[in-house]
Amino acid sequence: MLLRTAPFRSFDAFDQFFGGNAVRPGAGAPLDAYRDGDTFFVEIDLPGVDPATIDATVDRNVLTVRAERTRTEREGVRRVITERPTGTITRRLVLGDSLDTERLAASYDAGVLTVSIPVIEKARPRKIEISTTQRELATA
Repeated sequence: MLLRTAPFRSFDAFDQFFGGNAVRPGAGAPLDAYRDGDTFFVEIDLPGVDPATIDATVDRNVLTVRAERTRTEREGVRRVITERPTGTITRRLVLGDSLDTERLAASYDAGVLTVSIPVIEKARPRKIEISTTQRELATA
């Protein structure tokens, strides 16, 4: 039997239920995941986050990203509308066995955390050589 395996699986049931795009205080962040050649990329939206508060870990094929978004409070300012969430943002992804979690790399630019994860060598597509043989026909 052939099985198609996904390299990522969302760990957050709320995000699965709402299609991964729900943004709510203290919870997950929207992401995109794609493959380019022999590397998978995960881009997580973390606007307004101080890069020093971002913590990315991988344990038993679970990638966990945590970040803290704070609001600067100033004396004498009375907020009229407060829609931007603050607090801890957490996102977890279960990584497939075809990804090399030992060689993860991450960068943060313009409010987006990009995690790159190489595909392990044995999981990469490879060309299979096909040999041909000529059968000799016996003459009678």
